[in-house]
Amino acid sequence: MKDKFLGAMLQHVVFDGWSEAAFNAACEDVGISADEARALFPKGPLGVAAAFHERGDHDMLAALDVADLNAMRIREKVAFAVRSRIEVISHKDAVRRGVALFSLPHNAAVGAQLIWGTADAIWNALGDPSRDGNWYSKRAILSGVYSSVVLFWLGDDSEGNAATWAFLDRRIDDVMRIEEMKSNLRASPLTKGLMAGVDGLFGAIKAPNLTPRSDLPGRWDSKTR
Repeated sequence: MKDKFLGAMLQHVVFDGWSEAAFNAACEDVGISADEARALFPKGPLGVAAAFHERGDHDMLAALDVADLNAMRIREKVAFAVRSRIEVISHKDAVRRGVALFSLPHNAAVGAQLIWGTADAIWNALGDPSRDGNWYSKRAILSGVYSSVVLFWLGDDSEGNAATWAFLDRRIDDVMRIEEMKSNLRASPLTKGLMAGVDGLFGAIKAPNLTPRSDLPGRWDSKTR
């Protein structure tokens, strides 16, 4: 029903944006009340917009799952993942309206969380092994790259989005230059000590532990049945 409702609302987003009007029109299309729809999406239109973004992440992961990533260098893998994420978007106008929605101050936190989720999904799919401060920096940098590429893509009318893919390559090149600069600083006698301190600080920062704990109340542990 969530997928059905999302599909119905997308038909109205082009005209009404991610609004209450589009939300109510989708209710009529699928034959449910507004209360039933809010049981599916407690945040209303904002929740449906978030579901649309998350469905794109899901479709991107499906595309990455069948791709031969082992034949690519890390730079190529990241570029391919970002490109795949954009190519699975079925409604460009819905993304344009979503940018406007998540740019509102009271929705900005949700928008930032969704972009971070996309970057996290990409790095996890690529097998990112980092568990220190680099876990955060990789996702922060990729969030910026993805956001800038999407904004460029929204205004791109080149054939086959050629201008967007060229823009993506330039952004990846910028990131790689940063990594090259960091390597040079680590190798330089003048900055080697400073970089060692920075690396030590990053090493002390730990990535979040997403493994569910079994020693907390409210969980079903099969070993104790």
